[in-house]
Amino acid sequence: MIYLDNAATSPILPQARDALLTALSDDYANPSSMHLPGRNAKTLLEESRRTVSHMLGDGASRAMYFTAQAGALYFTSGGTESNNMAIFGAAAYNAKRVGKHIVTTLVEHEAVIQPIKKLERDGYTVTWLKPDMNAAISTEQITSAIREDTGLVSVMSVCNETGNIYPISEIADYIKRNRLGALLHTDAVQAFMKIPLDVKSLGADLVSISAHKIGGVIGAGAIWIRLGLALPPLLHGGGQEGGFRSGTESAPLVHAFSTAALYSGFPPASLKTELLAGLQQIGAEVLGAPDAPHIVAFAIPGVPAEVLMNFLDARDIYISRGSACKRGRRSHVWDAVELPRKLTDSAVRVSFGVGNTLDEVYALLSALEDAGKEIMLSKRSVSI
Repeated sequence: MIYLDNAATSPILPQARDALLTALSDDYANPSSMHLPGRNAKTLLEESRRTVSHMLGDGASRAMYFTAQAGALYFTSGGTESNNMAIFGAAAYNAKRVGKHIVTTLVEHEAVIQPIKKLERDGYTVTWLKPDMNAAISTEQITSAIREDTGLVSVMSVCNETGNIYPISEIADYIKRNRLGALLHTDAVQAFMKIPLDVKSLGADLVSISAHKIGGVIGAGAIWIRLGLALPPLLHGGGQEGGFRSGTESAPLVHAFSTAALYSGFPPASLKTELLAGLQQIGAEVLGAPDAPHIVAFAIPGVPAEVLMNFLDARDIYISRGSACKRGRRSHVWDAVELPRKLTDSAVRVSFGVGNTLDEVYALLSALEDAGKEIMLSKRSVSI
């Protein structure tokens, strides 16, 4: 099997699986319980917090335990919850302090787009930034949209469908330099452990990440929040996670998350390099600007995406049409860049993980070449 859909979810790393199973057996207690098993689970939880914080480059939060007024890294159920917490929390925090204007892009993940659309229906004003034909959005385009009443700017770090990298640190520098009140959120789900990511130099106020994109388990994620930023909680209950995210924490899940962060790594750049070279040789058209090392979107003109994927499936090679959340529906990213319909219908995505190899890339390219020949020959036969 050749699995090339790591941007949707990655196979669990062996070390993370072992960490999960051990914790499920030994550290299953409620971390809020005062007895010894509870204290052990709490210790594991906080060790995991420090590990993930360390991998985010946040030295301050490595020694940080929560207080009522300050936070660092909060564990969640995944990227969607982290994005919702950031967007609704930041919007509410700044509604009266700064204003109810939001800046975002048309290529964000649905976990960002849908919460912002909800705020728009509730009376917030939103500037939706349109990318160019390569799915790029410039620093100037973003900063020129920020106003005195902009309370929130939300821009992803890496586009999950195209691999474009967006200028988060430049946006943060502009907001700080001009003493604006906007809070900056970035969905870094496709950036964490894929490209160098240091929250201190990044400059964002809120950063969302997820476990299952880096070899952890589905159902765990985190949100990093700048110290001193006391946002209203999205979930109310027992006051776990510093009062910001109530609900019993899962020490086993977050332990697997932190272990995956330790043993994951950047996908080898040679995988993308060889894929791009091979795609050019077989006449495929690369879509977007695959700046990140692990995501390449492309189309073979005249070869429908679903037909191509079925062809590859039969050969145990697995890619995708784009975001798994779309479930095969037309991508809003390609609509935003106004990609011609013939390319939209053929658009697919390859996304690498640490376990992929050059031999798998060569096998994919060989299968793509065969698919192009067979599918086009079949179409000609039908037309005759």
